[in-house]
Amino acid sequence: MAGMSPMPPTPWPAPGAPRGPLRLGLAIQAFMDGVSTPRRGRVKVLLDAFDTFLGGVAPLLAYTPLTGEQWCRGLPPAVQPEAREVLMEFRAFLRDHGWLDAARPVNLFD
Repeated sequence: MAGMSPMPPTPWPAPGAPRGPLRLGLAIQAFMDGVSTPRRGRVKVLLDAFDTFLGGVAPLLAYTPLTGEQWCRGLPPAVQPEAREVLMEFRAFLRDHGWLDAARPVNLFD
């Protein structure tokens, strides 16, 4: 997806600053910047529905391949292939642009 921001998120501020989990909605917003105009509306509807399925204002780590598949199976059969494709593209974006790594920092300050 050309035109996507290569900048990974920065969810972990300096020590002492308030922290919280990286939100799925923030990743969706970044992903949408690279979605072509003809697909934009439909992709946004699907990803927002997925975020709602995960509880709304879901942390990014709530999205796993299993939760994605569970959500897809609950959709009407005609929509499932498109939803799977969107999730596959979204997951690749998260991986390729550092979102998944940023959501799981391993070297946190004590």
